[in-house]
Amino acid sequence: MARLSLVPQKREFFDLYNRAAANNVAVAERLVQLLDRYPEGAGDLVREVKELEHEGDRLTHELVDLLNRTFVTPFDRDDMYRLAGALDDICDHVDEAAGRVASYGVSEIREQARGQAQVIRRAAAKLAEAVGGLEGFKESRRELIELRELEDEGDRLEHDAVSSLFAGGTDPLTVIRWKDIHEGLEEAVDACENAADVLEAILVKNR
Repeated sequence: MARLSLVPQKREFFDLYNRAAANNVAVAERLVQLLDRYPEGAGDLVREVKELEHEGDRLTHELVDLLNRTFVTPFDRDDMYRLAGALDDICDHVDEAAGRVASYGVSEIREQARGQAQVIRRAAAKLAEAVGGLEGFKESRRELIELRELEDEGDRLEHDAVSSLFAGGTDPLTVIRWKDIHEGLEEAVDACENAADVLEAILVKNR
């Protein structure tokens, strides 16, 4: 039977959040590599993305398990669950986007998709910086503002990418495949912004 801890496990919680955020940066970097090198090494990179997605699941499970075993948490328990889930969602969306690229049989990568992957990587890095300030509820406004600017950039890239698909007389099957890929990449950017919103609410609440 699991033991219930009455002592706050502060350092362990913050370490797990930092590891989850760093894992998101790693999975985003693999996505960038996949799109930059495609089709060279695509199989290996998709597998690496999947392994990192599993690592994200494992870290989320470890966080939730620790929450369930801890009586006094470093901040609101529901907020802790929300942040763990929001960080895990990023990995899930990156994995899904990488899977679409690999399974749809595209012949070459569109430049806008490479740009979207770069936005995801940069947004994940900004989020990791902000999560690093969670212990002690340090000021992270600059990182969060920059992350939201990246989300705006991601929106523009996705809009331009989809518009160009329909404007260029592209084969209908290619349009369908790439529209789905671009939308999947945008969902990963949105997941970064959602995690930033959850984190910002926590920081505001605990200052």
